[in-house]
Amino acid sequence: MAKQFDRIGADHAAFIAKQHLFFTASATADSRVNLSPKGLDAFRVIDPNNVCWMDRTGSGNETAAHMRHDGRLTVMFCAFQGPPLILRLYGRGEILGRGTAAYDQLLAEAFAGEEPPGARQIVRLAVDMVQTSCGFAVPLYDYQGERDSLTRWAESKGEEGLVAYRQEKNRVSIDGLDTGLI
Repeated sequence: MAKQFDRIGADHAAFIAKQHLFFTASATADSRVNLSPKGLDAFRVIDPNNVCWMDRTGSGNETAAHMRHDGRLTVMFCAFQGPPLILRLYGRGEILGRGTAAYDQLLAEAFAGEEPPGARQIVRLAVDMVQTSCGFAVPLYDYQGERDSLTRWAESKGEEGLVAYRQEKNRVSIDGLDTGLI
């Protein structure tokens, strides 16, 4: 039942825009596989073969390490409401660090120049394959709203506290790989 496409179609983009949650998966040949849930209206479709999301400071920085050392990245969306569907985006990713020209340009173009509290980097994915599948086994859930915990935590840390936290917790992956975070 799976179908594959070489680009994000209009129907795919419309489905993505309705989702409140997505999952990212990355690894290197010798590392653990990292699978992370993401939300907070962070995801953007840039064009039929490029997407990005605003990555906020968290307990680890595995995706950044994997992009630096391998680059393979998969993003998955599931329909938890409405007709069943799973949509995966496959490709190669890159990390755009805060303060770089590429970050600033994408922040302006994709996020209306608005940087949320705790913004750490933007992850950009060059999509080489889109795959859809049935999603018949995905349960139905009701969306209640976004959690404000990460935003409140970042605001309470302040910029200096976030820099210190990233230096302590986000510079090296759980497998000892450098994340490239300065």
